[in-house]
Amino acid sequence: MNLRRHPLLKAALLAAVTAFTPSLPAMAEPAIKPSFDTLFEPLLADPMYPHIAVMSKLNKKEVQLDIGAPVDLYQNRNRNFAVGVDFGTWSLLRRSNDFKFPVDAIDYLFGINATWKRKFDDSVLPFNTMTTKLRLSHISAHFEDGHTDATGAWLNPGEAPQGKIPFTYSREFINLTTALSCPGGKVYLGYQYMFHTIPGEINRHSMQAGAEVGLPANSYVAADFKLLPVWDNVTQKSDSFRGTWNLQAGMRLSSIGLDQVRVAGNYFSGISRQGMYLNKAEHYTSLGMIVDL
Repeated sequence: MNLRRHPLLKAALLAAVTAFTPSLPAMAEPAIKPSFDTLFEPLLADPMYPHIAVMSKLNKKEVQLDIGAPVDLYQNRNRNFAVGVDFGTWSLLRRSNDFKFPVDAIDYLFGINATWKRKFDDSVLPFNTMTTKLRLSHISAHFEDGHTDATGAWLNPGEAPQGKIPFTYSREFINLTTALSCPGGKVYLGYQYMFHTIPGEINRHSMQAGAEVGLPANSYVAADFKLLPVWDNVTQKSDSFRGTWNLQAGMRLSSIGLDQVRVAGNYFSGISRQGMYLNKAEHYTSLGMIVDL
């Protein structure tokens, strides 16, 4: 049909298009918007906070390789509430010849979280922001390379926490951390409860505290302290606690446009962060690079 010969029909069609176009629903803005710009700022000195890092130990032929990040899937318009996820791996590598790095042990984490943020207009404290993060997470630990001989038999089984290899170590926990911050500084306090753990004789409670201070030239110093349960190989349970420190000094590479990249040095003293070595105390210094996505 030729519309030129039917001007009334042409006018009716145009009127219909004009009438119905405004009534078409606009595309709804998606509620889920993944963002690495999380409301809860990274805990700089916490070796178990999800991040990307390569840290080489100076007094051991070992390298720590971390791959992970927290992501906010939803943030409200006021940016004072968010829901997100955490993913991370913490690997212990051995330095060997020919630039090879066999994986000694690795821990995997995944979980969900919620964050609340509040700003203070008038406060007697030297901080203007309080941020609280609640996490529900799972971690499992595994041995990888170099723990068996040519026949497949496990080496040094007596050094394992339960006196045998292989053994299962996993935990599900709730973690609540509150941070008070201001430009150039932050303090935080946390509590963790493991509602399920294998082995089941591990004490279910642990505490955390820390502080961060900004310095000139995009540098900083930070300290993270954890009160962790100590595993006793004789009694096969944990009845006591031990303090674990990680002290860090670093610098953000903001001068070359890399605000989220840090070069840092660590001093660690306390219980190993690797679940397979939950009965092992460590003391070492490390240097490397950390990326906070």
